[in-house]
This record gives sequence, C-alpha cells and structure tokens, in this order.
Amino acid sequence: MIETLTAKGRIVSALLGLAAQRKWADISMLDIADAASMTLIDLRKEYQRKSEILSSFGYMVDDEVLRKAPRRTAAQPARDAIFEVVMSRFDALQPYKAAMKSAADGGALDGSLLKSLLRSQSAMLQAASVNTEGPMGALRVAGLAGVFARTFHTWLDDTDPGMARTMAFLDRQLRSGERSLAMADNACGQVRRFANLLRPGSRTQAPAAAPANPPTTL
Repeated sequence: MIETLTAKGRIVSALLGLAAQRKWADISMLDIADAASMTLIDLRKEYQRKSEILSSFGYMVDDEVLRKAPRRTAAQPARDAIFEVVMSRFDALQPYKAAMKSAADGGALDGSLLKSLLRSQSAMLQAASVNTEGPMGALRVAGLAGVFARTFHTWLDDTDPGMARTMAFLDRQLRSGERSLAMADNACGQVRRFANLLRPGSRTQAPAAAPANPPTTL
C-alpha cells in the first residue's frame, strides 16, 4: 500500500514505523528525516508537519480501499455496502494499529485532519454507490465521519484478530445513523416541497381563498 520507492512513501513509512515504537510527541521531523534516509531539507520539500504526513497516509488508505472495495449489487442495502467498505478500511489499517494508537493518544487525530476525514468518508460512500452530492450528500458524509471516528476508537482497543467488537459496534452505529438520516431526508423533502410552492410559475399553487359569499348551487 505504501510505495517506499517514492519520497512521500518513504516519509510516510518512516513516520508510521517510529509511531509504532514511540509516543507521538517524541517524534520530531528530524527523526522522520533520519528514518527515511534523507535530509531535513528534502523532507520539508514534501511535508511541513507530521499531520500533513498523516493526511497523506489517509490518501494511500483511500486508494487501497477503493481498489479492493466490493462492488455493490443491485439488491444489496446501502447499509450493508457501507459496512463492507468501512471494514475494508479497518483491514487496510490493521498493520498500522500501533502507529494509529500512538497518533490518537498523542492528539494527532484532531480538527486539523477533519478535511482529510471528510474526504475519506466521501470516498467510502462513493465506493458503496451512495450519493454524496447536495445537502443530503453532505449530511451522509458528515454522518459517516462521525460513525467512523467513534468506531475507530473501538477498533484501537479491539484485540480480536477477527475484529468482532469493531464489527458489532459499527453495525449498531450504522443502524442508528440510518434512522437519523431517514428523518433528515424526510425533513429536507418537506423543505424542498415548500420551496417549490414559493417559486414563480410553480404548477403547485396554494388553494385560492373561498369567496366571502359563495354562489348558491342548484
């Protein structure tokens, strides 16, 4: 997954290797340069901070998951497809769990990586053939980001090679999120219908007020 023949790959590999052995705060950019067998000047041509290297690793994981993600069948529910894609992400991360735990414990997985997290979850949804466009698409991406973040911490403490705890937790989270999104989708639909009523020339018009003295019918 990490192409160590490239400068970026060597740097990412160096950081993850160090993080698997040390506390995140104890790793300096010079340490990373030494581990990658390059000068600090060359390292800084690629990355300025450890968080940037971690974000780059996220791109590599995205690519790995998208290469291996099973294609969703016509009969497969969206929740099941998302479950498979997210678990394939944890499969890809499994060899780097010690490094991920060091990063998490060291506060590296903070708001500075939010953009990277949202980008990754958008890719996961797209791999599951789930629409990420428009307001509802943005809600789906944000919702899955929350699900993934919560499941990530369960995964860090899951010692079962089969990741049973992680799968059970993810399933519960997705079911809960599915209900919330259904309510949000219904609310968005009502807002869209109301907005259509306000558009000039809309075919759907509010009923005209009844006359004060309706005519008598025979």
